[in-house]
Amino acid sequence: MSDIIRLLPDSVANQIAAGEVIQRPASVIKELVENAIDAGATNIKIILKDAGRTLIQVVDNGKGMSPTDARLAFERHATSKIKEAADLFALHTMGFRGEALASIAAIAQVDMRTMRKDDSIGTRIIINGSKVESQQPEACSPGTNMMVKNLFFNVPARRKFLKKDSVELSNIVHEFERLALVNIGVEFSLIHNETTLHQLLPGTLKQRIVALFGKSLDHQLIPIETATSLAKISGFVGLPENARRRGALQYFFVNGRNMRHPYFHKAVMQCYDQLIPTDVQPNYFINFEVDPESIDVNIHPTKNEIKFENEQPIWQILTAAIKESLGKFNAVPSIDFDAEDVPDIPAFQPNVNATHDIELDTSYNPFDTHSSKQSTSSSSASIPSRMNSVTWQSKVNSATQNWEKLYEDFNNNKNANDLDLHSSLINDNELFGQSPNTEVNTVADTNTIQLKCRYILTPSREGISVIDQHRAHIRVLYDSYLSMALNGEFTTQRLIFPDMIQLSASQTIILESINEQLSNLGFDISYLGDNSWSVNGLPSVLDNANPAEIITKMIETVESSGENIETELVSNIALSMARAAAIKPGQALSNEEIEKLLGSLFRLSNPKFTPDGKIVIATIPLTDISKLF
Repeated sequence: MSDIIRLLPDSVANQIAAGEVIQRPASVIKELVENAIDAGATNIKIILKDAGRTLIQVVDNGKGMSPTDARLAFERHATSKIKEAADLFALHTMGFRGEALASIAAIAQVDMRTMRKDDSIGTRIIINGSKVESQQPEACSPGTNMMVKNLFFNVPARRKFLKKDSVELSNIVHEFERLALVNIGVEFSLIHNETTLHQLLPGTLKQRIVALFGKSLDHQLIPIETATSLAKISGFVGLPENARRRGALQYFFVNGRNMRHPYFHKAVMQCYDQLIPTDVQPNYFINFEVDPESIDVNIHPTKNEIKFENEQPIWQILTAAIKESLGKFNAVPSIDFDAEDVPDIPAFQPNVNATHDIELDTSYNPFDTHSSKQSTSSSSASIPSRMNSVTWQSKVNSATQNWEKLYEDFNNNKNANDLDLHSSLINDNELFGQSPNTEVNTVADTNTIQLKCRYILTPSREGISVIDQHRAHIRVLYDSYLSMALNGEFTTQRLIFPDMIQLSASQTIILESINEQLSNLGFDISYLGDNSWSVNGLPSVLDNANPAEIITKMIETVESSGENIETELVSNIALSMARAAAIKPGQALSNEEIEKLLGSLFRLSNPKFTPDGKIVIATIPLTDISKLF
């Protein structure tokens, strides 16, 4: 029997590696820009066509490569960044694995021109699916000009699963933002289909943040800075009042590298405890400078996951730095001694005795019924206006005479049959220290209860049905909105005052791509420039919806789904509208509202699940209830 284990060809191995390293066009840009940064580039231009499907071109003014290095750079595990295993623990470069260029060449057509600054002529190399087709001398500018054409041309399954251009371009802009934030000394430009999306000049971190995300952030950030033997931490955190429900700008950098770190994110969130609601997130841009030997970046091919040797101490340093900055911001305002019309504060004189002239009428006794009439004239000045002693005494006498009658009426109206389900619920609430007005509401003439202003409890044949009121309303609204959208029944309700929304560049790209569909659904949205939008009208069914919230929810839904089919896009938009307009958890409902919600829910063909598969109705069986006793 012959041997069955064999070495894979390099072309196959490169395609396997490409599955991890190159997931979408944004991954290509990340790898090429990081190579340019490692080459010492100070000016990087990114040119795209069709969101990177047709062309991704990265032009830099770095040190370039020799003809031999240009050919060797596309071999797997060929790198100039490290020489031995020990170098992995003292990395000062973005790349080091030697997989990126080999992976890109395996699933695209590559045309690269490169020349070193001291050379008189450069080299051009053309690679098609890992196969080198040609390499020849060519005159070019110092640096490297890398063109990646027809991404995934030889992997049809991967190309088919790319999302529509607006979504892929949004992901590219996200990656561009991360690269630009961490390399503030580099001039960047991003051009898509001959339209310049970003032109960034070198500057400070705050200048780069404002250039990327808008001028509104200029006054929303407070600096943090601290330096210890373990780490130097600097950057900016957002003011608590500017925290966002969706789309918060949250970035960590370490030694000039982007990273994701849930542990440090939790540290930041802990600093905002009691300062912001639980459903919002603060903005932050935090840079760590640590000894390269104390971190491990060789965890994942994308190099975004980083392990710290001193996580716990750095957690404490980070929280102390953020709390200090937040404390400075929340400091008591200083007294303005130059303010006009302020009251005069007398100088303190310790030797002067304070005296207060108070006149007391010792003869007045409000409980003396015999002398009240006699002392009316003498004590009326001591009684508040509109209530002298005569009036007060008459009210006391009247209340005393009617007390027994009131008590008799109370006894007569008391009915022994009042101990029904509603009364017992109220008594139970009092027993457990709960307020019947805010915690449990019962629907008249039924056994339905609103619990904690979040769930609706109602008897069923199997036991007790527990209904999530927020999800139930989403289910009802979604079916209604989808039917109206497909039948073209939406009408626009003009806003008296247009609502202005500031989006990021990536969000603007998504909104531009779906604006026509939104117009068909009753939205009136216009672009003002600089990623600012004006919401002039909303569908008439969205009476009290927050325009900014519903727009950002729709953008996130489309970005995550990336649907190209018109019907699917309308379905996702209808779901986003339902989520924005649905009653919120914790909202008290009247009896009529609960009855209407349940009636609408149970008329649906599938009331048990939301359109995205979340449970709406859960049942507690009678057998489980019996086991409790």
